[in-house]
Amino acid sequence: MMIACPYCGPRPHQEFTYGADAERQRPADPASTPDEEWFAYVYLRNNPRGLHREFWHHSFGCEAWIVVERDTLTHRIGSTAPAAGERELR
Repeated sequence: MMIACPYCGPRPHQEFTYGADAERQRPADPASTPDEEWFAYVYLRNNPRGLHREFWHHSFGCEAWIVVERDTLTHRIGSTAPAAGERELR
């Protein structure tokens, strides 16, 4: 599987580390978020079938965080883009 890093170009997936689901949203106000919502955010995961947005880290390259749109059935890469707030993710 090849992943097109927006900075380095197409690279083998072995250079990257999966980071997280790019569609999950952290609770907006952590201090007032009930425990049940935190539990769901931290532990409950969907197992999507088809196109899905994920954070990947170019660990053995430029070390940038990117968003990869990947088909979870075929592993075909649809698109890649720099992650928003990249500096905060490092």
